[in-house]
Amino acid sequence: MGKNILVAHGGGPTAVINCSLQGVVEAARASGSVDKIYAARFGAEGILAGDLIDLTDVPAETITRLHHTPASAIGSCRRKLTDADYPTVLGALEKFGIDCFFYNGGNDSMDTCNKVNELAKTEGLDLRVIGIPKTMDNDLEVTDHCPGFGSAARYAAMSAAELALDASGLPIHVVVLELMGRNAGWVTAASAMAARLTGCEVMTYLPELPVDTDKMLGEVERRYAKGRGLLVAVSEGIRGLDGKPLADTGIVDGFGHTVPGGTAQHISDLIIQKLGLKSRAEKPGLLGRASIPYVSEIDREEAYAVGKFAVEAALAGESGYMAAIKAERSPSYSSSLFLTPLAGVANAEKKFPTEWIVDGNAISDKFFDYALPLMGDDFPQYALLRK
Repeated sequence: MGKNILVAHGGGPTAVINCSLQGVVEAARASGSVDKIYAARFGAEGILAGDLIDLTDVPAETITRLHHTPASAIGSCRRKLTDADYPTVLGALEKFGIDCFFYNGGNDSMDTCNKVNELAKTEGLDLRVIGIPKTMDNDLEVTDHCPGFGSAARYAAMSAAELALDASGLPIHVVVLELMGRNAGWVTAASAMAARLTGCEVMTYLPELPVDTDKMLGEVERRYAKGRGLLVAVSEGIRGLDGKPLADTGIVDGFGHTVPGGTAQHISDLIIQKLGLKSRAEKPGLLGRASIPYVSEIDREEAYAVGKFAVEAALAGESGYMAAIKAERSPSYSSSLFLTPLAGVANAEKKFPTEWIVDGNAISDKFFDYALPLMGDDFPQYALLRK
């Protein structure tokens, strides 16, 4: 008798999260040892409600379309499970005869995954639990990087370059670009690629360092005065010297995190009011994590690979681990997969190295040595006639 498996998504989707789902489904089918393939509709919410999608007989052609489908094809959620929820979760797993459980998500999802694994052991259940990494924020520990980051970073770099060229082509205002990143500035750091691609004036602020707004405004005034236009890229979660977010929606999400927002508009307003300069705020928001046209092929391939690897590990008897990526960048980029204990990544947050932040608003070459292979090396070469 074959095994029944269940896969669920947690947290914010990425441009390649469905590639991991495709890897799970195709690996399960190829194994010859899986009877039923279930997916939870809207993540933990679906598990609690016993609302599962049966993917067992979904046509292979449809599963292949996951390769270029953005967001979560099965639905995700930001539900943080409580101690009272876990018996219901185990009850649902038993009801559907689940032998292997895969949770595709970030820090909080790996915590859920770890707790399900520990409770299953306590209850004496023969359940294999493997976490599949996913987060555009790139803030999971142990793994070199996270599926979803490369594509989000590519989007940030390309969008910043386009805005920088617009700002320099009509240098009548300061453009402030807000990118996603509550506590970790990995994606926003990629926007500094705009300076490399265009030669334009670019300033970049990450949440890892507090921002002195008076000093920021002074630098904005100085850089804008060069007459070349100016792009200021900021993480949504940057904080002032008092440790408080420069902008705060006042909303708390299902994981208990404060939802940042409005940072670019806040800074743009300061530029207008205190410097008397024209300024525009731009915020791609969810497009920054869901855009398929800017997807990184390496990211897509690795997202598929971690899903496939997770299934193979579980069917081989492994449990209590997350699939993780080991990367080599010299002489050329290559990656391999390994298992790391869930306990070591649950609720742990990998911040952007502060030593890679130069003079408070520039990004070191070391970041690009790290990130460029993940973003793809096929960036356009622009015709910079004004130079």
